[in-house]
Amino acid sequence: MVNPVAGLGGRVGLKGSDGPDVQARARELGAVPRASERATAALRELAGRAGAPVVLTAAGPMGEDAVRAAGLEPDVRYTPDDPSTAGDTVAAAKALAPDVDLLLFAGGDGTARDVLDAVGTSVPVLGVPTGVKMHSAVFGVGPRAAGEVAARAATSFIEAEVMDLDEDAVRDGRVSARLYGQLLVPDAPVRVQQRKVGSSAADPYAVGGIAAELASRVGDGLLVLGPGGTTRAVAAALGVDVPVMGVNVLREGRLVAADANAAELAGLVTPDTWIAVTPIGGQGFLLGRGNQQISPEVLRTVRPDRLLAVATEAKLAALGGRPLLLDTGDPDLDRALAGYRTVITGRGRTARYPVQGA
Repeated sequence: MVNPVAGLGGRVGLKGSDGPDVQARARELGAVPRASERATAALRELAGRAGAPVVLTAAGPMGEDAVRAAGLEPDVRYTPDDPSTAGDTVAAAKALAPDVDLLLFAGGDGTARDVLDAVGTSVPVLGVPTGVKMHSAVFGVGPRAAGEVAARAATSFIEAEVMDLDEDAVRDGRVSARLYGQLLVPDAPVRVQQRKVGSSAADPYAVGGIAAELASRVGDGLLVLGPGGTTRAVAAALGVDVPVMGVNVLREGRLVAADANAAELAGLVTPDTWIAVTPIGGQGFLLGRGNQQISPEVLRTVRPDRLLAVATEAKLAALGGRPLLLDTGDPDLDRALAGYRTVITGRGRTARYPVQGA
């Protein structure tokens, strides 16, 4: 089951895709739907590991198209309105749930909420991550990981949290997340992402040290600063107030571009531009969750050594040794950026940490 518009607002900097007005605005800005292609990637992985499973689905872009693109034969059990709505997601989940071993859905946190409303914990589910925020612990770490887990025919399941942000609050500069309930997911802790852990107040000494180290490295160069509590605190330590959850561009203590989208960034960056991103707390995603504006095009323009990871030592320790993750939407780029990377943790302080594609 696919939410065709999930993630539509990511690269154009809209911080979500909920509601027809936001979706229309995303398309005006040049957004291209990618949920179906990510669902196809998951289904191809599933088919490669499990042969030709019976795939019950919804018609057209709500699933049938992805099933056919993966080389599988769809058994259509629900036909949505055109365009489909959240109500169609609920109705499709209810139509499919009685006859499936696993309900595989492609979407984001809003889609997970719809699935929760439809089936609760009556059937195991697993999300293919295609959204913007992705705070819930019910998704594979990437599309292929979701297909891999689905192919295992898991017999052990756990209840995992469905979380979501208030998108309107985020656009007004406020971060407001809440727990909506639990879904039953396969117990695969390495291949299923963790719940996003909110940041506690950052240690001013640690953040100040990270800011000083960044300033010494970047000099008078252009700096693209990804979203997050750590990076916003770093910007403040550099003397710049930046929008919450946005991707911002700085130079020498000045804000060059606020809340930039992928097209704006592509027009600004050069090979010598610096990019600094911080992993999502508890999940470890360095790229591909909440910072889709830093697109593969932008990342391929900038020299690899100019991509910097920043995090407090406490944030890294909270990952418990799990690697940092990449899900840029370009598997070749993810492989090129993987390996051990230097993470700036303070003034003159770094850590070598493993980074891998999701």
